[in-house]
Amino acid sequence: MKILVINGPNINLLGLREPEIYGRQDYKALLEYIALAGVEANVPVECFQSNHEGDIVDKIQEALGKFDGIVINPAAYTHTSVAIPDALKAVAIPAVEVHLSDISKREEFRRHSFVKDACINTYAGFGFEGYKKAILYLKEYLEGKRS
Repeated sequence: MKILVINGPNINLLGLREPEIYGRQDYKALLEYIALAGVEANVPVECFQSNHEGDIVDKIQEALGKFDGIVINPAAYTHTSVAIPDALKAVAIPAVEVHLSDISKREEFRRHSFVKDACINTYAGFGFEGYKKAILYLKEYLEGKRS
């Protein structure tokens, strides 16, 4: 079992960008947190981040046959992209959507997720812990413990 974690635009600026919303820890701290969550779950995890929608679509397509699950924080593309959920549906790799903040309590335009329907679950508003929850959920799902 292997999980791909995809982070979208501006996640690389964690700690700098609106720390009152996204926290003060930087992207390096997030990567370390995700790596530790993978070790604790005994699941190999690979991380990818891009500010470009096409690169994210390409990475999802490249995951076919290489990864068993995807954790995705599409960031701003959550609310604008049709290509990302289309790619997730095309590869049919179980995916869990993650958001550091609770998008249901943010600006109106942030409350709709195009990606949600291509995912088996969503964690929003848990900060870094949402990634750990997503990894554990995927592990249980892939082991047949969740449906």
